[in-house]
Amino acid sequence: MALIDESMREMLSEQLPILATVTDGERPNVGPKRSLRAYGDDALIYNENTGGQHLENIRAGSPVAVAVIDRPNLDGYRFLGRAELHDDGPAWDDCLAFAAANGMGEPKHAVVIHIEEVHSLRSGPKAGTRVAGGR
Repeated sequence: MALIDESMREMLSEQLPILATVTDGERPNVGPKRSLRAYGDDALIYNENTGGQHLENIRAGSPVAVAVIDRPNLDGYRFLGRAELHDDGPAWDDCLAFAAANGMGEPKHAVVIHIEEVHSLRSGPKAGTRVAGGR
């Protein structure tokens, strides 16, 4: 079952996604990920370039959330899932190609986020409702 539809894919490619992880199971950590994009129908991928707190949190097993907002249209999505690091294989090759095409240096890792749920962030009474995945 596809969790990422065309409108989500388009928004991810046009807007700046924000990644959230948890430090020490307690403190939230959020930051923009300009390379974050759809990866197939049920995952996201980004080039880990800084090797900072998000990377440490992912290594420690933190769940992740990604928010992408289209402010002019009061629309958006929240993706929830688990991340894994890749240093070879198809995900790594995808990140190398993305870096080359976008004038970026070689990433430290490819990060694939396996989506478990997607929620709408569209303004209105249904904001926050699950639109894909979940139980």
